[in-house]
Amino acid sequence: MKQTISQVVKDGLCTGCGTCVALCPREAVKLVLDGKKGIYVPVVDVEKCNGCGICYRVCPGHEIDFKRLNLEVFGKQPDDVLIGNYLNCYIGHSTDYNIRYNSSSGGLVTQLLIFALEEGIIDGALVTRMKKDNPLEAEPFIAKTKEEIIEARGSKYCPVPANIALKEILNSKEGEKFAVVGLPCHIHGIRKTEQINKKLKEKIVLHLGIFCNHVPNFWGTKLLLQRLKVRENEVVRINYRGEGWPGSMKIIKKNGELLLLLPDYWSFIGAYFFYPARCLMCSDGTCELADISFGDAWLPELSGDKIGKSIVVSRSEAGEQLLQAMKLKNKVELDRIDAKKVIQSQARMLYFKKKNLNACNKLFKAVPKNDNLLESDIVDYLLALFPYLNSYASSKSFLRKILPHIPSKFIWLYNGSFNVMCSKKAKRDFKKFL
Repeated sequence: MKQTISQVVKDGLCTGCGTCVALCPREAVKLVLDGKKGIYVPVVDVEKCNGCGICYRVCPGHEIDFKRLNLEVFGKQPDDVLIGNYLNCYIGHSTDYNIRYNSSSGGLVTQLLIFALEEGIIDGALVTRMKKDNPLEAEPFIAKTKEEIIEARGSKYCPVPANIALKEILNSKEGEKFAVVGLPCHIHGIRKTEQINKKLKEKIVLHLGIFCNHVPNFWGTKLLLQRLKVRENEVVRINYRGEGWPGSMKIIKKNGELLLLLPDYWSFIGAYFFYPARCLMCSDGTCELADISFGDAWLPELSGDKIGKSIVVSRSEAGEQLLQAMKLKNKVELDRIDAKKVIQSQARMLYFKKKNLNACNKLFKAVPKNDNLLESDIVDYLLALFPYLNSYASSKSFLRKILPHIPSKFIWLYNGSFNVMCSKKAKRDFKKFL
Protein backbone atom coordinates (compact mmCIF):
# COMPACT_ATOMS: atom_id res chain seq x y z
CA MET A 1 0.00 0.00 0.00
CA LYS A 2 1.30 3.44 -0.96
CA GLN A 3 1.49 6.39 1.41
CA THR A 4 -1.71 8.37 1.90
CA ILE A 5 -2.62 11.83 3.09
CA SER A 6 -2.86 10.42 6.62
CA GLN A 7 0.94 10.47 6.82
CA VAL A 8 0.99 14.16 5.88
CA VAL A 9 -1.49 14.94 8.65
CA LYS A 10 0.51 12.87 11.13
CA ASP A 11 3.65 14.84 10.25
CA GLY A 12 1.82 18.16 10.69
CA LEU A 13 2.38 19.16 7.07
CA CYS A 14 -1.18 19.45 5.78
CA THR A 15 -2.03 22.86 4.28
CA GLY A 16 -5.79 22.22 4.32
CA CYS A 17 -5.98 23.02 0.60
CA GLY A 18 -8.52 20.26 -0.18
CA THR A 19 -6.75 18.80 -3.23
CA CYS A 20 -6.78 15.28 -1.82
CA VAL A 21 -10.55 15.40 -1.27
CA ALA A 22 -11.27 16.26 -4.90
CA LEU A 23 -8.82 13.78 -6.43
CA CYS A 24 -9.54 10.66 -4.41
CA PRO A 25 -11.12 8.27 -6.97
CA ARG A 26 -13.06 6.43 -4.26
CA GLU A 27 -14.21 9.54 -2.34
CA ALA A 28 -12.47 8.14 0.71
CA VAL A 29 -11.12 11.50 1.96
CA LYS A 30 -13.10 14.23 3.66
CA LEU A 31 -12.09 17.43 5.42
CA VAL A 32 -12.99 17.91 9.05
CA LEU A 33 -12.45 20.86 11.33
CA ASP A 34 -9.80 20.37 13.99
CA GLY A 35 -11.40 22.52 16.69
CA LYS A 36 -8.25 22.67 18.79
CA LYS A 37 -5.99 23.97 16.02
CA GLY A 38 -8.69 25.93 14.20
CA ILE A 39 -7.84 24.40 10.81
CA TYR A 40 -9.18 21.80 8.38
CA VAL A 41 -7.53 18.39 8.17
CA PRO A 42 -8.32 15.46 5.87
CA VAL A 43 -9.52 12.16 7.29
CA VAL A 44 -9.27 8.90 5.31
CA ASP A 45 -12.09 6.36 5.42
CA VAL A 46 -10.08 3.14 5.62
CA GLU A 47 -13.08 1.11 4.49
CA LYS A 48 -13.19 2.98 1.17
CA CYS A 49 -9.46 3.60 0.67
CA ASN A 50 -7.66 1.17 -1.65
CA GLY A 51 -4.20 2.62 -1.00
CA CYS A 52 -3.69 4.03 -4.51
CA GLY A 53 -1.63 6.92 -3.11
CA ILE A 54 -3.12 9.60 -5.37
CA CYS A 55 -3.97 11.81 -2.38
CA TYR A 56 -0.31 11.76 -1.35
CA ARG A 57 1.01 12.42 -4.86
CA VAL A 58 -1.10 15.55 -5.38
CA CYS A 59 -0.54 16.90 -1.86
CA PRO A 60 1.53 20.11 -1.74
CA GLY A 61 1.99 19.81 2.02
CA HIS A 62 4.92 17.41 2.15
CA GLU A 63 6.81 18.41 -1.00
CA ILE A 64 6.94 21.03 -3.73
CA ASP A 65 9.60 20.47 -6.39
CA PHE A 66 9.88 24.05 -7.62
CA LYS A 67 12.68 23.26 -10.06
CA ARG A 68 10.65 20.58 -11.80
CA LEU A 69 7.40 22.54 -11.71
CA ASN A 70 9.02 25.71 -13.05
CA LEU A 71 10.36 23.72 -15.98
CA GLU A 72 6.96 22.12 -16.51
CA VAL A 73 4.97 25.36 -16.30
CA PHE A 74 7.34 28.03 -17.64
CA GLY A 75 10.05 26.04 -19.42
CA LYS A 76 12.88 27.53 -17.36
CA GLN A 77 14.20 28.19 -13.88
CA PRO A 78 13.58 31.66 -12.41
CA ASP A 79 16.31 34.27 -12.38
CA ASP A 80 14.76 35.88 -9.32
CA VAL A 81 14.77 33.68 -6.20
CA LEU A 82 12.46 36.04 -4.31
CA ILE A 83 9.49 36.28 -6.69
CA GLY A 84 10.11 33.45 -9.18
CA ASN A 85 9.59 33.46 -12.95
CA TYR A 86 7.93 36.55 -14.41
CA LEU A 87 7.47 38.38 -17.70
CA ASN A 88 6.39 41.79 -16.41
CA CYS A 89 5.40 43.50 -13.17
CA TYR A 90 2.71 46.15 -12.85
CA ILE A 91 0.71 48.32 -10.51
CA GLY A 92 -2.90 48.50 -11.59
CA HIS A 93 -6.59 48.51 -10.83
CA SER A 94 -10.00 47.93 -12.37
CA THR A 95 -11.54 50.86 -14.22
CA ASP A 96 -14.91 49.94 -12.69
CA TYR A 97 -15.05 52.09 -9.56
CA ASN A 98 -17.50 49.85 -7.67
CA ILE A 99 -15.44 46.73 -8.29
CA ARG A 100 -12.24 48.54 -7.36
CA TYR A 101 -13.63 50.16 -4.20
CA ASN A 102 -15.33 47.05 -2.84
CA SER A 103 -12.48 44.60 -3.46
CA SER A 104 -9.37 44.02 -1.40
CA SER A 105 -6.94 46.07 -3.47
CA GLY A 106 -7.75 47.30 -6.94
CA GLY A 107 -10.34 44.71 -7.97
CA LEU A 108 -8.15 43.21 -10.68
CA VAL A 109 -8.93 39.55 -9.97
CA THR A 110 -12.67 40.19 -10.04
CA GLN A 111 -12.40 42.30 -13.20
CA LEU A 112 -10.19 39.75 -14.93
CA LEU A 113 -12.57 36.88 -14.22
CA ILE A 114 -15.57 38.86 -15.47
CA PHE A 115 -13.68 39.77 -18.64
CA ALA A 116 -12.55 36.18 -19.26
CA LEU A 117 -16.11 34.94 -18.74
CA GLU A 118 -17.70 37.54 -21.03
CA GLU A 119 -15.07 36.96 -23.73
CA GLY A 120 -15.67 33.21 -23.70
CA ILE A 121 -12.15 32.41 -22.49
CA ILE A 122 -13.59 30.52 -19.53
CA ASP A 123 -16.92 28.96 -18.67
CA GLY A 124 -16.45 29.31 -14.93
CA ALA A 125 -14.00 30.13 -12.15
CA LEU A 126 -13.06 28.43 -8.91
CA VAL A 127 -13.52 31.15 -6.29
CA THR A 128 -14.52 31.41 -2.63
CA ARG A 129 -17.28 33.14 -0.68
CA MET A 130 -18.31 33.02 2.96
CA LYS A 131 -21.10 30.54 3.72
CA LYS A 132 -24.56 32.00 4.14
CA ASP A 133 -25.57 29.46 6.78
CA ASN A 134 -22.21 29.66 8.62
CA PRO A 135 -20.64 33.07 7.93
CA LEU A 136 -17.42 32.26 9.79
CA GLU A 137 -16.48 29.54 7.27
CA ALA A 138 -15.45 29.85 3.64
CA GLU A 139 -17.17 28.06 0.76
CA PRO A 140 -15.30 27.27 -2.47
CA PHE A 141 -17.50 27.05 -5.55
CA ILE A 142 -17.51 27.40 -9.34
CA ALA A 143 -18.81 30.83 -10.34
CA LYS A 144 -20.46 30.90 -13.77
CA THR A 145 -21.99 34.38 -13.80
CA LYS A 146 -20.75 37.93 -13.29
CA GLU A 147 -22.90 38.19 -10.17
CA GLU A 148 -21.35 35.07 -8.63
CA ILE A 149 -17.84 36.36 -9.35
CA ILE A 150 -18.64 39.65 -7.64
CA GLU A 151 -20.12 37.74 -4.70
CA ALA A 152 -16.71 36.09 -4.17
CA ARG A 153 -14.60 39.26 -4.23
CA GLY A 154 -12.43 40.23 -1.29
CA SER A 155 -10.01 38.44 1.02
CA LYS A 156 -11.01 35.68 3.43
CA TYR A 157 -8.88 35.67 6.57
CA CYS A 158 -9.69 32.13 7.60
CA PRO A 159 -8.83 28.62 6.34
CA VAL A 160 -10.05 28.05 2.77
CA PRO A 161 -10.13 24.49 1.33
CA ALA A 162 -10.48 25.89 -2.20
CA ASN A 163 -9.37 22.79 -4.08
CA ILE A 164 -12.29 20.66 -3.00
CA ALA A 165 -14.11 22.42 -5.87
CA LEU A 166 -11.75 20.78 -8.37
CA LYS A 167 -14.16 17.85 -8.27
CA GLU A 168 -16.77 19.99 -10.03
CA ILE A 169 -14.25 20.98 -12.71
CA LEU A 170 -13.33 17.33 -13.29
CA ASN A 171 -17.02 16.45 -13.63
CA SER A 172 -17.83 19.37 -15.95
CA LYS A 173 -18.96 19.04 -19.55
CA GLU A 174 -16.48 18.21 -22.27
CA GLY A 175 -14.84 21.31 -23.70
CA GLU A 176 -15.56 23.59 -20.74
CA LYS A 177 -12.66 25.76 -19.59
CA PHE A 178 -11.99 27.23 -16.16
CA ALA A 179 -9.92 29.71 -14.20
CA VAL A 180 -8.81 28.98 -10.66
CA VAL A 181 -8.09 31.54 -7.95
CA GLY A 182 -6.01 30.47 -5.00
CA LEU A 183 -3.28 31.03 -2.50
CA PRO A 184 0.16 29.49 -3.14
CA CYS A 185 -0.73 26.16 -1.50
CA HIS A 186 -3.88 25.88 -3.65
CA ILE A 187 -1.95 26.58 -6.86
CA HIS A 188 0.79 24.14 -5.77
CA GLY A 189 -1.80 21.39 -5.35
CA ILE A 190 -3.35 22.15 -8.73
CA ARG A 191 0.00 22.18 -10.53
CA LYS A 192 0.97 18.85 -8.95
CA THR A 193 -2.41 17.39 -9.92
CA GLU A 194 -2.06 18.60 -13.51
CA GLN A 195 1.11 16.55 -13.81
CA ILE A 196 -0.82 13.32 -13.34
CA ASN A 197 -4.32 14.29 -14.48
CA LYS A 198 -4.45 15.31 -18.14
CA LYS A 199 -8.16 16.12 -17.99
CA LEU A 200 -7.70 18.74 -15.28
CA LYS A 201 -4.74 20.27 -17.10
CA GLU A 202 -6.82 20.70 -20.26
CA LYS A 203 -9.75 22.23 -18.41
CA ILE A 204 -7.85 24.81 -16.35
CA VAL A 205 -6.63 27.53 -18.71
CA LEU A 206 -5.87 30.24 -16.16
CA HIS A 207 -4.25 30.13 -12.71
CA LEU A 208 -4.62 33.31 -10.67
CA GLY A 209 -2.54 33.47 -7.52
CA ILE A 210 -2.89 35.66 -4.44
CA PHE A 211 0.15 36.82 -2.44
CA CYS A 212 0.06 35.19 0.97
CA ASN A 213 1.93 35.78 4.20
CA HIS A 214 -0.19 33.24 6.08
CA VAL A 215 -3.82 32.27 6.59
CA PRO A 216 -5.10 32.93 10.13
CA ASN A 217 -6.71 29.93 11.75
CA PHE A 218 -10.35 30.11 12.82
CA TRP A 219 -9.38 31.22 16.33
CA GLY A 220 -8.40 34.64 14.95
CA THR A 221 -11.95 35.58 14.01
CA LYS A 222 -13.58 33.70 16.88
CA LEU A 223 -11.53 35.49 19.54
CA LEU A 224 -11.94 38.82 17.77
CA LEU A 225 -15.69 38.41 18.08
CA GLN A 226 -15.23 37.66 21.77
CA ARG A 227 -13.21 40.87 22.16
CA LEU A 228 -16.06 42.76 20.51
CA LYS A 229 -18.61 40.95 22.71
CA VAL A 230 -20.37 39.59 19.61
CA ARG A 231 -21.86 36.11 19.77
CA GLU A 232 -21.16 33.89 16.78
CA ASN A 233 -24.86 33.12 16.35
CA GLU A 234 -25.55 36.86 16.01
CA VAL A 235 -23.37 37.15 12.89
CA VAL A 236 -25.16 37.21 9.54
CA ARG A 237 -22.19 38.00 7.30
CA ILE A 238 -18.52 38.92 7.51
CA ASN A 239 -16.63 40.91 4.87
CA TYR A 240 -12.94 40.91 5.70
CA ARG A 241 -11.92 43.57 3.15
CA GLY A 242 -13.53 46.23 0.99
CA GLU A 243 -14.78 49.82 1.07
CA GLY A 244 -11.59 51.36 -0.22
CA TRP A 245 -7.95 50.69 0.63
CA PRO A 246 -6.48 49.38 2.83
CA GLY A 247 -10.08 48.59 3.61
CA SER A 248 -12.22 47.58 6.52
CA MET A 249 -13.88 44.57 8.06
CA LYS A 250 -17.65 44.63 8.18
CA ILE A 251 -19.42 42.37 10.66
CA ILE A 252 -23.12 42.34 9.88
CA LYS A 253 -25.24 41.23 12.83
CA LYS A 254 -28.92 40.49 13.16
CA ASN A 255 -29.39 43.81 14.92
CA GLY A 256 -26.86 46.03 13.16
CA GLU A 257 -23.27 46.08 11.93
CA LEU A 258 -19.74 46.84 13.04
CA LEU A 259 -17.04 48.39 10.86
CA LEU A 260 -13.38 47.94 11.78
CA LEU A 261 -10.52 49.54 9.87
CA LEU A 262 -7.78 47.16 8.68
CA PRO A 263 -5.17 48.23 11.27
CA ASP A 264 -7.71 47.82 14.08
CA TYR A 265 -8.57 44.20 13.37
CA TRP A 266 -5.54 42.89 11.50
CA SER A 267 -3.28 43.72 14.43
CA PHE A 268 -5.23 40.98 16.25
CA ILE A 269 -6.31 38.48 13.56
CA GLY A 270 -2.98 38.80 11.79
CA ALA A 271 -0.95 38.37 14.97
CA TYR A 272 1.53 35.50 15.24
CA PHE A 273 -0.79 33.80 17.72
CA PHE A 274 -3.00 32.62 14.86
CA TYR A 275 -0.36 31.29 12.46
CA PRO A 276 -1.04 27.66 11.54
CA ALA A 277 2.23 25.79 12.00
CA ARG A 278 2.33 24.76 8.33
CA CYS A 279 2.24 28.41 7.23
CA LEU A 280 5.55 28.88 9.07
CA MET A 281 7.09 26.33 6.69
CA CYS A 282 5.92 27.88 3.41
CA SER A 283 8.52 29.18 0.96
CA ASP A 284 6.21 30.83 -1.58
CA GLY A 285 4.65 34.18 -0.77
CA THR A 286 3.99 35.55 -4.27
CA CYS A 287 2.34 32.44 -5.75
CA GLU A 288 5.25 31.66 -8.05
CA LEU A 289 3.48 28.95 -10.07
CA ALA A 290 0.46 31.04 -11.11
CA ASP A 291 -0.07 32.56 -14.56
CA ILE A 292 -0.64 35.92 -12.87
CA SER A 293 -0.08 36.82 -9.21
CA PHE A 294 -1.74 39.67 -7.30
CA GLY A 295 -1.05 41.42 -4.01
CA ASP A 296 -1.49 44.62 -2.04
CA ALA A 297 0.72 47.47 -3.21
CA TRP A 298 2.39 48.32 0.12
CA LEU A 299 4.59 51.10 -1.24
CA PRO A 300 5.26 54.47 0.42
CA GLU A 301 4.42 56.42 -2.74
CA LEU A 302 0.95 54.84 -2.77
CA SER A 303 0.14 55.45 0.90
CA GLY A 304 -2.26 58.23 -0.05
CA ASP A 305 -4.39 55.96 -2.24
CA LYS A 306 -7.79 55.36 -0.63
CA ILE A 307 -9.48 53.32 -3.37
CA GLY A 308 -7.06 50.50 -4.13
CA LYS A 309 -4.23 49.37 -6.38
CA SER A 310 -2.67 45.94 -6.86
CA ILE A 311 0.80 44.67 -7.47
CA VAL A 312 0.59 42.38 -10.52
CA VAL A 313 3.18 39.82 -11.62
CA SER A 314 2.52 38.27 -15.02
CA ARG A 315 4.36 34.98 -15.38
CA SER A 316 3.04 33.20 -18.47
CA GLU A 317 2.26 34.28 -22.03
CA ALA A 318 -1.41 33.46 -21.50
CA GLY A 319 -1.50 35.68 -18.43
CA GLU A 320 0.33 38.55 -20.10
CA GLN A 321 -1.88 38.43 -23.18
CA LEU A 322 -5.01 38.55 -21.07
CA LEU A 323 -3.78 41.59 -19.13
CA GLN A 324 -2.95 43.42 -22.35
CA ALA A 325 -6.34 42.55 -23.89
CA MET A 326 -8.07 44.01 -20.82
CA LYS A 327 -5.94 47.13 -20.97
CA LEU A 328 -6.71 47.55 -24.67
CA LYS A 329 -10.44 47.45 -23.94
CA ASN A 330 -10.04 49.89 -21.03
CA LYS A 331 -11.09 47.37 -18.39
CA VAL A 332 -7.96 47.95 -16.32
CA GLU A 333 -5.22 50.49 -15.83
CA LEU A 334 -1.70 49.04 -15.69
CA ASP A 335 1.63 50.78 -15.15
CA ARG A 336 4.76 48.73 -15.58
CA ILE A 337 7.17 48.69 -12.65
CA ASP A 338 10.53 47.16 -11.90
CA ALA A 339 10.56 43.83 -10.05
CA LYS A 340 12.43 45.62 -7.27
CA LYS A 341 9.19 47.41 -6.44
CA VAL A 342 7.45 44.07 -5.94
CA ILE A 343 10.18 43.02 -3.53
CA GLN A 344 10.04 46.37 -1.74
CA SER A 345 6.27 46.12 -1.29
CA GLN A 346 6.50 42.61 0.20
CA ALA A 347 9.93 42.71 1.86
CA ARG A 348 9.00 41.44 5.33
CA MET A 349 6.84 38.63 3.97
CA LEU A 350 9.59 37.59 1.55
CA TYR A 351 12.12 37.64 4.37
CA PHE A 352 10.10 34.99 6.22
CA LYS A 353 9.50 32.93 3.09
CA LYS A 354 12.99 32.99 1.64
CA LYS A 355 15.62 34.02 4.19
CA ASN A 356 14.25 33.05 7.59
CA LEU A 357 12.67 29.77 6.53
CA ASN A 358 15.72 27.51 6.77
CA ALA A 359 16.09 28.67 10.37
CA CYS A 360 12.41 28.19 11.15
CA ASN A 361 12.41 24.69 9.67
CA LYS A 362 14.95 23.59 12.27
CA LEU A 363 12.26 24.02 14.93
CA PHE A 364 9.95 21.37 13.46
CA LYS A 365 10.29 17.59 13.50
CA ALA A 366 9.02 17.27 9.93
CA VAL A 367 9.22 19.90 7.19
CA PRO A 368 8.25 19.98 3.51
CA LYS A 369 10.88 19.59 0.83
CA ASN A 370 11.59 23.03 -0.68
CA ASP A 371 14.28 24.04 -3.12
CA ASN A 372 13.81 27.80 -3.50
CA LEU A 373 15.35 29.29 -0.34
CA LEU A 374 18.22 31.53 0.73
CA GLU A 375 20.62 30.54 3.49
CA SER A 376 19.81 31.68 7.02
CA ASP A 377 22.28 33.35 9.40
CA ILE A 378 22.48 33.43 13.18
CA VAL A 379 20.12 36.42 13.51
CA ASP A 380 17.55 34.58 11.39
CA TYR A 381 17.66 31.68 13.82
CA LEU A 382 16.95 34.02 16.73
CA LEU A 383 14.10 35.76 14.92
CA ALA A 384 12.54 32.44 13.90
CA LEU A 385 11.76 31.68 17.54
CA PHE A 386 9.16 34.43 17.95
CA PRO A 387 6.48 33.29 15.45
CA TYR A 388 7.13 29.65 16.29
CA LEU A 389 6.65 30.13 20.04
CA ASN A 390 3.60 32.36 19.54
CA SER A 391 1.95 29.84 17.22
CA TYR A 392 2.70 27.01 19.64
CA ALA A 393 1.47 28.94 22.68
CA SER A 394 -1.85 29.83 21.09
CA SER A 395 -2.56 26.14 20.48
CA LYS A 396 -3.01 25.93 24.25
CA SER A 397 -6.48 26.63 25.58
CA PHE A 398 -5.28 28.75 28.51
CA LEU A 399 -3.79 31.39 26.18
CA ARG A 400 -6.91 31.44 24.02
CA LYS A 401 -8.88 32.27 27.16
CA ILE A 402 -6.58 35.20 27.92
CA LEU A 403 -6.18 36.68 24.42
CA PRO A 404 -9.64 38.30 24.13
CA HIS A 405 -8.90 40.34 27.25
CA ILE A 406 -5.39 41.59 26.44
CA PRO A 407 -5.47 45.33 25.54
CA SER A 408 -5.20 46.01 21.80
CA LYS A 409 -2.35 48.47 22.35
CA PHE A 410 -0.25 45.78 24.05
CA ILE A 411 -0.80 43.28 21.22
CA TRP A 412 0.01 45.96 18.66
CA LEU A 413 3.27 46.85 20.44
CA TYR A 414 4.13 43.19 21.06
CA ASN A 415 3.82 42.17 17.41
CA GLY A 416 4.74 45.54 15.95
CA SER A 417 8.15 45.67 17.62
CA PHE A 418 9.03 42.27 16.19
CA ASN A 419 7.77 43.29 12.75
CA VAL A 420 10.01 46.36 12.79
CA MET A 421 13.04 44.19 13.54
CA CYS A 422 12.17 41.83 10.70
CA SER A 423 11.58 44.69 8.26
CA LYS A 424 15.02 46.09 9.06
CA LYS A 425 16.59 42.66 8.66
CA ALA A 426 14.82 42.22 5.32
CA LYS A 427 16.07 45.58 4.13
CA ARG A 428 19.66 44.62 4.93
CA ASP A 429 19.44 41.09 3.53
CA PHE A 430 17.69 42.11 0.30
CA LYS A 431 19.91 45.10 -0.40
CA LYS A 432 21.36 43.47 -3.51
CA PHE A 433 17.84 42.76 -4.82
CA LEU A 434 16.75 46.36 -4.28
